[in-house]
Parts: sequence; C-alpha cells; structure tokens
Amino acid sequence: MRTTTDVFHLAIPAHDLDEAYDFYVTRLGCKLARRYDDRITLDFFGDQVVCHLTPGGPAKPESLYPRHFGVTFREAADFEALHSCAVNRKIPFYYDVSLRFEGLVEEHRTFVLVDPSGNLLEFKHYNDPRMMY
Repeated sequence: MRTTTDVFHLAIPAHDLDEAYDFYVTRLGCKLARRYDDRITLDFFGDQVVCHLTPGGPAKPESLYPRHFGVTFREAADFEALHSCAVNRKIPFYYDVSLRFEGLVEEHRTFVLVDPSGNLLEFKHYNDPRMMY
C-alpha cells in the first residue's frame, strides 16, 4: 500500500523540452529533478512527472476526457494561489474556474491548464474533503 513517503509517477509526451521546462518549472513552479537529452523529470506538487521528448507537433486537445492529470488540493488557499499564479504568469487555460456539482456534497471548483504539448492539467478543490477520492 502507498504511504506518504511514496511518490506517484506519470510520463507524458513533450514535443519541445525547452518549452516543457518553461511551462512546468518557470511558469507553474515545479522543481526540476533531472534533465537528459530525451526527457525532463519534475517534482510535480510532490509527485513525479516525466516529460519524454516525442516527435511530431503538439496535440490539439479536443476534450478533457478521458486524458488529463493534475492535483486535487486539500486547502482552498492552495487552489486559489495556483490559480492566481496561472493568471499572473499568463499560463494558457483550457478553461478557467468553474463550479461542478453545485449544491451536492461533491461540489468542487476546477480549472484546466494546457501545456505546450497539448497535455491537459486539471486542478480542483472540494468543499468537503471527504470527496477528494
């Protein structure tokens, strides 16, 4: 079973590692763990994301479903701080903050960013922390 010292790992395509670095490290604030000619490894909010150099151009995302990833924040202030960061640093939004399941126990706010390779990143905060999973 996973413990709090374990790290989730996700590999995603990146069509330009310099653009991926700028997006994830410079603009989003992730920490660079390693860089090689064919990939960069990031500390993505405590988990590991590896951007693998992939031939071809960026994908044009047509729908959030079924492929996206991100973070569900336990604290509203963390969600709001990242949203402010994205706005201030002009990180491209796939869509800005919206409220889902309004009035239900699973009510939450969400926004989605798009990276230079067309990967979608969703960030959420649930009013009721029991709904995080």
